[in-house]
This record gives sequence, structure tokens and C-alpha cells, in this order.
Amino acid sequence: MAENKVTPEVLWAQRSSNVDPDKNFVYLTINVPDVPKENIKLDLKPTGISFEGRSDTLKKTYHLEIEFHAEIDPAESKIHHTARDVEMKLRKKELGEAYWPRLLKDTKKAHFLKTDFDKWVDEDEQNEAPEDDFSNFSGGAGGMGGGDFGGIDFSKLGGGAGLPTGDEDDEDESDDDMPPLEGEEEGEKAETIDDAKDQKEAVTSS
Repeated sequence: MAENKVTPEVLWAQRSSNVDPDKNFVYLTINVPDVPKENIKLDLKPTGISFEGRSDTLKKTYHLEIEFHAEIDPAESKIHHTARDVEMKLRKKELGEAYWPRLLKDTKKAHFLKTDFDKWVDEDEQNEAPEDDFSNFSGGAGGMGGGDFGGIDFSKLGGGAGLPTGDEDDEDESDDDMPPLEGEEEGEKAETIDDAKDQKEAVTSS
């Protein structure tokens, strides 16, 4: 019996610019928990996206096909895979000061699509919004024909094991707080005894 495919929840937000391509993009997050990168097929085209991912632990296959309101540039788009989702920064192909009126070409309301309020900024306030950190994202999502994350190096994405935990710096800091080694302490004591002997001999000779 064939397994039913589930449409995943999709969150989106956007920025726009008529002069700076880097500030003219769409945030897209596909919520697919416990889907490892090897179980993902993703085909990003200028006009839309086709996604399928299998969660062995949840026994679910997620499937999504959407057509964008306007074209994006896959080669200049970025992707980040985590244990909970697939995040994308999709470069809008055409520069424009105005926001897209909607994400999808279809004007019908899509039940799976929601506004990402954590990332959303009103159109007239986006210039005052802080710069976003995309250091976790891999570049060049283009050329992924066939849909297997073709040109993406997941070693730069934390191996799909989830977002950084914040423990990476602990190892570097721990060395500063380590007590001196036993040999170092003994060496310091020996130097102190030798200094005392030298001072005593100097006093006696005088």
C-alpha cells in the first residue's frame, strides 16, 4: 500500500530593493523535522520549487510543489539544511522597490503557507532592519537538476545535524582556566629554593 504524502508547512518572508540584489530576496522555510539530507530531493527552478523528503523516524514523506509569483535566480540563492527544516534565501530575479504581493502565482489561499513573523519586516521599515546573518547558508543552489542537492557541500552546513549548539567556543576557553601541571608547580618550587640558597650564600660571604 502506497504511503500518503504530506504537504509540509512553509513559512516565508521577503525583502526588496531596486538597487542592491543582495537585499532583494525571499526567505523560505520548509518545516520537515527528522528528514536527513540523503532523503531529500530538491529541484529549484526560476519559476518554482519541487521538494520531497522522507522522515524514517516519523514514517512520513513530505512533498511540495509550488510556483512563485515571479522568477528567482537559483544560482544566486542559498540553502541551509537542519534537523528541523530546510531554509532558503531565494534571490529575486528582477530588482524592485515593492514587495511581491504574495509568494505564489496562484491567488488562492494555500493552507500550508504562513507568514514567517520572526523574519518579516514591513516594506516601509526594511531599510532600518538589522542585517541578516547568512553564514550558515551554502551558496549556488543552481544546477541542482535531478533534485539531489547537486552542488551543495553539506560539510559547510554542519552535516545536516542541526543548527550550531553554541558549544564550539567552550573548548578554546577551557584551556585558559586549566590549573598548572604538576611538573610546572614542582619546577616553580625548585626555583624558589635555589633562589633562597643563593641569597643565604651571599649573606654568609659578606
